[in-house]
Amino acid sequence: MAESTLRSRVAAGWARAEGTVSKVVLLAVFGLNLVAQFVKPLGDALQGNVYIGGALLSLVGFLLYSEVQRLNSAHETQRETTAELRDTIRVLSGQVALLGEAQRAAAGAPITQNQVLAEFHNALRDKERIEFRVMCFTGETVVTSLKESLQALPAHAGREVTVRFLVPDFLREMDVPGQVVDGQACDSPEFRARLDDQVRRYERDLKQAKVRMRDRGQGNLSVEFQVLHFTPGEKLYLIDDSFMAEGAYDKAVLWPDENGRQVLDLLGNEVMLTGWRWEDGQRARDTISRKREYFDTLWDQARALTTSASATPAPPAAPATPVPAPQSGD
Repeated sequence: MAESTLRSRVAAGWARAEGTVSKVVLLAVFGLNLVAQFVKPLGDALQGNVYIGGALLSLVGFLLYSEVQRLNSAHETQRETTAELRDTIRVLSGQVALLGEAQRAAAGAPITQNQVLAEFHNALRDKERIEFRVMCFTGETVVTSLKESLQALPAHAGREVTVRFLVPDFLREMDVPGQVVDGQACDSPEFRARLDDQVRRYERDLKQAKVRMRDRGQGNLSVEFQVLHFTPGEKLYLIDDSFMAEGAYDKAVLWPDENGRQVLDLLGNEVMLTGWRWEDGQRARDTISRKREYFDTLWDQARALTTSASATPAPPAAPATPVPAPQSGD
């Protein structure tokens, strides 16, 4: 270490002195030739002496060679520094990308409604025992896709599929969905009746799928619809403990019914959801567990759809005149 330090000091000293020494030698040669031009004895002594000229040319060549070597060395050092800088930037870029992925995973990832349905389909295909929890408006989007996925399953008598839907109790008064009268949102019994019929139809469709699965040897399907008195606004999808997606209906629309009244409806088919996976880390696992507990708590307070009709008087039936179908999303 000491020898290396001494060598570096000598090299640094020579680098500083080299330019000065070169200038002194060249000035001395210039001065000697200038004096020899006017001082005859000195001129006669130097005339025809090729050794001095050769020595001077060798000195100039040596100085030029040293300078070229120094420039080459500086260029090589610069090239190495540039290569090291590129490698460092590449490593840092990779680390930044990994950090960005980790941050996105910790904050949940954007996911569309169709991607959620694809998650349901893949879970049905890959797992023998699976449970879906769904909190939504009517269940239209999920039920339609779920029926298709169930029909496409291969025969497997040991398959167990559980589906639980938590939807609003459309036999209870609510302003949203509802209607607008004199600029104010209020209850619409006719619209609620159609939404209630729609939910019951989806329940029947899945229970028919249960019979088909049993007859085809595709496994056992358990279907439950429960209702709770809340204004629809939240979307929540859970697949066991492995996946969760959540979001909110982001569009309210007005459309005229058969009587010219303005119906206030909610849409959410195109809303961007936030998805979480169990393998994304502790925060994702905590979020999934918290939402599953949230759903189960509401589920325990809810009532079965099949019994809610007898518990609450049904609203007036919709008129026989054809009316636009409810546009409510999901």
